[in-house]
Amino acid sequence: MIGAGGVATVAAFKIVQNADVFTEFMIASRRKAKCDALVDAIHKKGYTMDIKTAQVDADDVEQLKALFSDYKPELVINLALPYQDLTIMDACLACGCNYLDTANYEPKDEAHFEYSWQWAYRERFEQAGLTAILGCGFDPGVTSIFTAYAAKHHFKEIQYLDIVDCNAGDHHKAFATNFNPEINIREITQKGLYWENGQWVETEPLEIHKDLNYPGIGPKDSYLLHHEEIESLVINYPTIKRARFWMTFGQQYLKHLEVIQNIGMSRIDEVEYEAPLADGTGTARVKIVPLQFLKAVLPNPQDLGSNYEGETSIGCRIRGIGNDGKEHTYYVYNNCRHQDAYEETGMQGVSYTTGVPAMIGAMMFCKGLWRKPGVHNVEEFDPDPFMEQLNKQGLPWHEIHDGDLEL
Repeated sequence: MIGAGGVATVAAFKIVQNADVFTEFMIASRRKAKCDALVDAIHKKGYTMDIKTAQVDADDVEQLKALFSDYKPELVINLALPYQDLTIMDACLACGCNYLDTANYEPKDEAHFEYSWQWAYRERFEQAGLTAILGCGFDPGVTSIFTAYAAKHHFKEIQYLDIVDCNAGDHHKAFATNFNPEINIREITQKGLYWENGQWVETEPLEIHKDLNYPGIGPKDSYLLHHEEIESLVINYPTIKRARFWMTFGQQYLKHLEVIQNIGMSRIDEVEYEAPLADGTGTARVKIVPLQFLKAVLPNPQDLGSNYEGETSIGCRIRGIGNDGKEHTYYVYNNCRHQDAYEETGMQGVSYTTGVPAMIGAMMFCKGLWRKPGVHNVEEFDPDPFMEQLNKQGLPWHEIHDGDLEL
């Protein structure tokens, strides 16, 4: 597993809880001390698995190849930054390792993400006899599995799909992001994008929003965003006439975000700055990326869990032609309490809902249930064993048939 942040912490805890499936485990990251601290936290909870740790720069293909050649993993779980997907995939190909991630590639110098860069690896993974599993978090990930499950069991045709993501939690901070601030802010300041009648429709950032009711939570203002799973779902389910992604934001969060943009702190280009030297001997001209600097001063998402209250609610609202030939609606979702996640893993619910599915995807591979040479999005595999494990691993799901989808 590459990464030692909040999502990786959750995935590591879930891996050691399933030691009958995962018999050998290494955690590698840019700072080995962070990996060692994670192992210590796991062992303090009473788990006894022997976990190896290593230092690696995931931007460096040669370092990755040296690590993979030495440890010889059957599967590499990429929980690093999206910028590093391609270097890790390159190293996997070179060393004969299978691959799994939770988020698609995006270039560091452009706030733009799509699957085309990773789909370009299909033939190489297929020829190597290796499996690459893309987008195995919650959204993307579980939401795509929910869609596949609906298509397999309830619908002849899925025609309308709305993925809805609500975080109704309170971390008692003036402003904080629930995962890497750099990635989070880049994502939500992009233009919106959705699929309708065979084409992509672009909107201004956060232009379209409406109140949606979430189970056990109530109405929350929900905003249409560009989100990567829509890209693969409309290809794998061509009967979809419209597919959209919605996420909730509070007004305080949006006001902070507006200020961050207005003062230039969301910029991802380099600016020159006259900085004092650490030894106090003078100054030097340095280049900094404002958004990366902002990340350094914002609360660390890994530290939010202890005071986090409330819950998340994420699911799929689907309308289409059922197996009986009539129109039906279907809402499948999970609610996750932040405090439950913290008590189990020390992390908040957003990290938990991403880390648990990453482990389940790895479990599906290790059990031989999800093995197919090539590069695949998760909805291309059998959803049933994954759905079964969600109920066992802490993310139980619920269904509402023929209810009002509000969309």
